[in-house]
Amino acid sequence: MLIPALPPQPVPVYSGFDYVTVDAQRRRVYAAHSGSQRLLIVDADSGKVLGQVRVGAVHGVAVDPATGHVFTGSGDNVISEVDPIALKVVNHVEVGGSVDAIAYDPFNGRIYADEDDGTRVFVIDAKTFTLLKTIVIPGHKPEYLAINPATHEVYQNIDSESEVAVIDPATMAVSRTIATPEIKHNHPLQYDAQYNQIVVGGGGVMSAYAPGGTKLGELAVGRFDQCDLDPTQHVLACAGDGGITRFQLHRGGAPTLLDKIAVDPGVHTVAIDSSTHEVFAVWGDRDGKGDFVQKFVPSP
Repeated sequence: MLIPALPPQPVPVYSGFDYVTVDAQRRRVYAAHSGSQRLLIVDADSGKVLGQVRVGAVHGVAVDPATGHVFTGSGDNVISEVDPIALKVVNHVEVGGSVDAIAYDPFNGRIYADEDDGTRVFVIDAKTFTLLKTIVIPGHKPEYLAINPATHEVYQNIDSESEVAVIDPATMAVSRTIATPEIKHNHPLQYDAQYNQIVVGGGGVMSAYAPGGTKLGELAVGRFDQCDLDPTQHVLACAGDGGITRFQLHRGGAPTLLDKIAVDPGVHTVAIDSSTHEVFAVWGDRDGKGDFVQKFVPSP
């Protein structure tokens, strides 16, 4: 069971949040504080707010494991690189569309960014910070995306089509799609590399699929916006329905429910520290009390 490690920590400027991620190696948490147009930086050990960097109407966040720099995607059509120590933007590129979720593949140095409520995925070279390719996807409204570290394929959720589009890294084009007919309005997506399975949710269902398209199982769940995976324990934490719900993944089968903790009606994004298995949630209080970040720890 998760228990609060600290009371909710207030974040300056009410505005709400989008995606959040943890740099477990450097002990930092990064959250897209979208309305304030800032990247929020939190100490993963103390749970305290360290600072914010103005990056535009930020939505997606990803970390370069080699440098610790943070890549952000914004509704201002810009991908940025942030030095979180210097607290400044060191690179940026315009991509021609509003950016939602992003993912980084350190193998080929590419940032993949999907278009918010759009029809495209943008591919950026992180070394030169140039746009390499604009990929047209089937349907519209791409949601979360994940990278297979063995094949370097990109799995992109497509809300409108009840499917996952698979992007080939060699051609930088959609090579195939995985139909998920039981899922409506695909939202959260994670890839478990050890189990070699894609976990995708939407419309009150969470399903596991093999990358080849075979369905491994499904589970009736609540409605979640975003989930994060602890790859060492194969535990999925999902935000929505007013709290954090955790699921245990199984090789070749459907997820099973672990536990749920109530947080706040506004919570919809969450991230796991893979080193400690602690969970961080961020939210804007719907009663206007402010914005908050909170750390939770698994009970013994």
